[in-house]
Amino acid sequence: MDHNNVGAITSNDHDEGCFKEQERLLPIANVGRIMKQILPPNAKISKEAKETMQECVSEFISFVTSESSEKCRKERRKTVNGDDICWAMATLGFDDYAEPLKRYLLRYREIEMDRSANQEKEEPPSPSSNYTTPNKGLIRQ
Repeated sequence: MDHNNVGAITSNDHDEGCFKEQERLLPIANVGRIMKQILPPNAKISKEAKETMQECVSEFISFVTSESSEKCRKERRKTVNGDDICWAMATLGFDDYAEPLKRYLLRYREIEMDRSANQEKEEPPSPSSNYTTPNKGLIRQ
């Protein structure tokens, strides 16, 4: 065993680390696009500014998600929902963001309920409009 290489990072380890780092970050193009929305049309954003914002936003999401996940774990639930995110944001001191998010979530749910109710009102297709093919299974016409 070569004691000089204990704990050494191989190039393969480094590549995996970079991949995992990129996996936890939001896509930089999306971050840049969101940043541009608030700035004047002729404003320029440096690569460093985009990368810094990418790090901060990704860390914020991880922070809130971790708090939400911990709440779900304690309640023996496996799925984090919007209410958990709102709770975590308020718990972590982000009330200025949690309140508008709660209103948005409420409105979103109202729209989804209306959409669902409208779909239920539509007449479902009759059984005769479905048939089975030998190789493809059920096909709806």
